[in-house]
Amino acid sequence: MEAASLPAALELAAGGGAGLSPEKRAVLGASLLLLQRDYRFERVWFWGCIQGVRGAYYIAEGLGPDRAAPRSRLYSLNCVEWSLLPPATQEMVAQAERLKGRFQGDPSFEYEYTEINAEDAERLFEDGEKPMIKEEARLVATVEQIDREVGIIPRGAFVKTPLGSVCENRNFEGLSLTEAKKLSSYFHFTEPVNLKNKTLLEKADLDPSTDFLDSLEHDIPQGKCS
Repeated sequence: MEAASLPAALELAAGGGAGLSPEKRAVLGASLLLLQRDYRFERVWFWGCIQGVRGAYYIAEGLGPDRAAPRSRLYSLNCVEWSLLPPATQEMVAQAERLKGRFQGDPSFEYEYTEINAEDAERLFEDGEKPMIKEEARLVATVEQIDREVGIIPRGAFVKTPLGSVCENRNFEGLSLTEAKKLSSYFHFTEPVNLKNKTLLEKADLDPSTDFLDSLEHDIPQGKCS
């Protein structure tokens, strides 16, 4: 959600039965604008909230001129004071995937090896030291994983310029009813993987200004249906 229109957007989202209190919405709307000024971001998005046992993490993302470039992520425990999160690494993601249960709401909380499969812990930590994973690292990895899986944009909402940067398409007015029903009309808003493996013949029908990301049409659902 855009910081400037956040209070109104959160009020609409609250109609679904889940949302922030009026006080939190007001404080968040003001603090994100200050965050944008202090860090000199071009745009600030409110990513969402991750509820823990003893508190919640409020996540924001700061963007520069290139909307597809890696974003700066910040979190707050009170919607006023913000801390910058480090970039996610493959090691963080691998460790976080082996953790179960709810967040505690304390970024300094440490998960011990007893909460990880012994074989996995031995493989991940070969130095022989007792493996400890801080909740802040788990938070970084979780936000990264969620962005990879469900960070989705409609086709045409963003365009790639001849110089390679990505920006909002000011002429985009939404998908037609027919296009909105197609999975190929939606893209993962992350670094493309499948697109790089396409042949030249497959790329011939693509528009480089709009089709520069991986579409959802070839996604394979994971997990089991009961």
